[in-house]
Amino acid sequence: MVVQFNGKVALVTGGASGIGRAAALAFARNGAKVVVADVLQAEGEETVALARAENTDAMFVPTDVSQRAAVEALVATAVDYYGRIDFAFNNAGISGPQAMLVDYPEEMWDRVIDINLKGVWLCMKYEIQQMLRQGGGVIVNTSSTTGQLGSRRVSPYVASKHGIVGLTKAAALEYARDNIRVNAVLPGTIHTPLIDRLTGGDERVLAQFAESEPVGRLGTPEEVASAVIWLCSDGASFVTGTSLAVDGGRLA
Repeated sequence: MVVQFNGKVALVTGGASGIGRAAALAFARNGAKVVVADVLQAEGEETVALARAENTDAMFVPTDVSQRAAVEALVATAVDYYGRIDFAFNNAGISGPQAMLVDYPEEMWDRVIDINLKGVWLCMKYEIQQMLRQGGGVIVNTSSTTGQLGSRRVSPYVASKHGIVGLTKAAALEYARDNIRVNAVLPGTIHTPLIDRLTGGDERVLAQFAESEPVGRLGTPEEVASAVIWLCSDGASFVTGTSLAVDGGRLA
């Protein structure tokens, strides 16, 4: 998808790899200046270099989205540097370890919820404050197909992704008349570094993941990024509070 974001500014959390990197580069290719946030500095800087190769400006801000001060500083830095935030893609998240609910360590439950759900709330809290000052903007949050389905042995991940869907709806309703649109994307099984870590790169396991998809293959980060770009574009100007599945038909 080719749209014109010239003069616009996009903030992407979790931008060091996978879906976040693909989205950062898609914003860059469409002319937006890009702020990349992540806890992984080397990989985040690499995303910035790739974005700059698309003939746009980009910067990296190391950020732990579970920490209020870090998120507040991220937004302030982006505004100090570029003057505004037109698009925010709140994508940072972790899967956490696998365990049955009664065996799940409390500290890991807290970590997954803090990064995946509290992190999205904190990002929206400060992004929306800026968007109110500047007269509008667009936010896209990364949930998952597990935001509408259950899944065994990852209860905090499922809870966090359901929570993002609800948080997206609430924010969309609260700020609909302030020219701020808030939507979510629900990726299915996407071939990212996370999937490679989960499978150990085993081609047989990857094939099993692919076979579980109705379309018979894994999705790509770029396919999710295309959905994010559309949601941020004027073509989606009447779309807010929705959760867009990019899942090869899984939720069907």
